[in-house]
Amino acid sequence: MNKAERFRALHHGRVPDDPLVLPGPWDAASARVFVDAGFPALATPSAGVAASLGYADGETPADEMFAAVARIVRAVDVPVSADVEDGYGLAPKELVERLLEAGAVGCNLEDSTGGVLKDAARHADWLAEVRGAAADLLFVNARVDVFAHGDGDPGRAIERAALYVAAGADCVYPIGAPPEVLPLLRSGIRGPLNVFARLGGATAVELGELGATRVTFGPGLQRRAAEALRDIAAELR
Repeated sequence: MNKAERFRALHHGRVPDDPLVLPGPWDAASARVFVDAGFPALATPSAGVAASLGYADGETPADEMFAAVARIVRAVDVPVSADVEDGYGLAPKELVERLLEAGAVGCNLEDSTGGVLKDAARHADWLAEVRGAAADLLFVNARVDVFAHGDGDPGRAIERAALYVAAGADCVYPIGAPPEVLPLLRSGIRGPLNVFARLGGATAVELGELGATRVTFGPGLQRRAAEALRDIAAELR
């Protein structure tokens, strides 16, 4: 079983109180910390990687993002999925080629750009092209930005998710969905459901019981590490 197959298998057959927890490394060193802690796979956060490279969220050049993902992949022996934002305007075939060249086994793909939701049908068509180019070599996590950049209507999130699943997405990620709407989303969305966890908020177990198949943290872990480093720097002063 190759890494992509291992990664896909981790999403299936899970019980409600045991979602797949995917820490988000922002560089090779943090990736090794998470693997040494026993996590079976990782998922890079675009905002965390951006911060590590000195960019604001959403401003990382594509070449630098793919290079950062490749460094993380080389540093560990577990599957790594990559957040590549909205695909950087790349054609599906080129996007897939660059992800595979970096060694990623999966990707997050947003359905908004510049804080504005894309047309869902056109985005679904684009996702279908990504799926066709990737075959089974990439696990496609389709981000639904209704709660982040839309009106927060769960029904609209479910409608968009259905289009993306029909287009071949392996997982749906309604980022920013409040915990109380997760049971509704779970009942209306087929396949694995990715849920964003906030440090200090609902635990992974609690989110799993509400419907999460997998749990990710966005840039939260990188920001917590930066806070710890600031405290160390203050002590040194």
